[in-house]
Amino acid sequence: MIKVKSKLFYVNILVSFFLFAWNSPAQNKAKALKEFLITNYGAKADGKTLNTVAIQKAIDAAFKSKGGIVVFPKGEFLSGSIQLKSNVSVRLEEGAVLLGSTNPKDYYKMDFPGRPDSPKKDDNSQIALVLAHKATNIKLYGKGKIDGQGLQLALNIDSLHHAGIAVDPNYTIKRNRPNETMRPKLFRFSQCENVEIQGLEVGAASCWGLSFELCSNLIIDNLKVVNRSYWNNDGIDITDCKNVKVANCDLNTADDGICLKSYYPGYANDGIFIANCTIKSSASAIKFGTASYGGFKNVVIKDIQVFDTFRSAIAIESVDGAVIENIEVSNINAVNTGNAIFIRIGQRSGDKAGSIKNVSIKNMNVQVPFGRPDINYDLRGPEVDFFHNPFPSSIVGIPGYQIENVNLENITISYPGRATKGMAYVPLNRLDSVPEKIQDYPEFSMFGELPAWAFYVRHANGIRFKNIKVSLDDTDFRPAFVFDDVQNLNMENIDLPEAKNEQVVLENVTESKLDLKETNIKTIP
Repeated sequence: MIKVKSKLFYVNILVSFFLFAWNSPAQNKAKALKEFLITNYGAKADGKTLNTVAIQKAIDAAFKSKGGIVVFPKGEFLSGSIQLKSNVSVRLEEGAVLLGSTNPKDYYKMDFPGRPDSPKKDDNSQIALVLAHKATNIKLYGKGKIDGQGLQLALNIDSLHHAGIAVDPNYTIKRNRPNETMRPKLFRFSQCENVEIQGLEVGAASCWGLSFELCSNLIIDNLKVVNRSYWNNDGIDITDCKNVKVANCDLNTADDGICLKSYYPGYANDGIFIANCTIKSSASAIKFGTASYGGFKNVVIKDIQVFDTFRSAIAIESVDGAVIENIEVSNINAVNTGNAIFIRIGQRSGDKAGSIKNVSIKNMNVQVPFGRPDINYDLRGPEVDFFHNPFPSSIVGIPGYQIENVNLENITISYPGRATKGMAYVPLNRLDSVPEKIQDYPEFSMFGELPAWAFYVRHANGIRFKNIKVSLDDTDFRPAFVFDDVQNLNMENIDLPEAKNEQVVLENVTESKLDLKETNIKTIP
């Protein structure tokens, strides 16, 4: 029996976000706060003078006054790491630019490595241009720009490594680049409360863009994020945060667009609302993971436009033990995108696997091309290293750990077809030849060649397809759907292209209800 999640939960999430946005502490207090102009503290708007000390003086002065607005006037202000403080807002006027220094010595790692109970606390950079730790009521806003100058910064870090001046012990030899722990992010906010980022154009980091960890009551609104200067250029990363709203943002990123991560067992991203965003990415548009130690709960994603994106429009991954539950995705339109849906349980760490249950994906329209969707990126996601036909969407658990209660409704996906047995072939009487890849990095291409062209579902319980249309631009010898080790499968109103062979293949499927012609179904004994 497939369980239907009560709508009351989602109504409560929306109400809480609107109340939080309306009563934002930073927003209400800003009206009466004193302004601190950074040029009054010695900052020079020439794009060459290093203004780190001057900008920090203005921030500290506002903090000592028990709150204030630090103002960047029109001009280019070069800086290294600056730290925001409680009750301080930063406003960048139109024409104001905060430029990140290209000298790695101008950045520092604050003494807040996250919580000590993270199994991978050193997995990503703790260095950033804009830092905040345990700060409350902080805001960054305006019509200005924050430019990390990440390409030149990363190349300088790379040069110092090769010169033996600042050697990276974890240098990535395979891809010839410094490890992400050595490259500054644009933002790193840790354990902060009541945070608002609004109206700015941001990006060009040497690593991740906007990173928020263990924060609560976070609003990210109306940002333009262009983060495609170098490798690991995620757009927005949200790690184990509570009560988060991301809305009205335009993201163009060389890595994942909006990425929810969980580094801390016992913690979770909880109460996340993502809406009305446009995403272009050389990785996945919206992704849960890859770090997935704690959990992801009560997440609403809606009204998202995706285009020219290499990997998945939506990727939901628990590979480090995370509990993922109560996820609602709706109104997604993805054009020229490599994959529609990828849902995966893995066991990367070798410990107990996590879980994924109660996922609803509705009103989704995806166009999957034959070639690379991200060909115009200078830094593109790595190609797979094997010959393959176009990949289907996947919902795949592992033996003993099934993905549970997934509802897919009102979904249209067009695929390119052009598959050939000469390229790769998984016979239907050998479905067990598809590898489990239990401990592998999760990706829609991880299993190699797959035997279906539309959906491949394995190790799942309670899967419902309703009002689904899948189509082909060209012929494909494979069936549209393959289900392997699936219980409680329900298929209703499925629109399939005409084909000579069966389009729905069942192996070890029990308690199914299929509203399909018998000629479309093949059951493997």
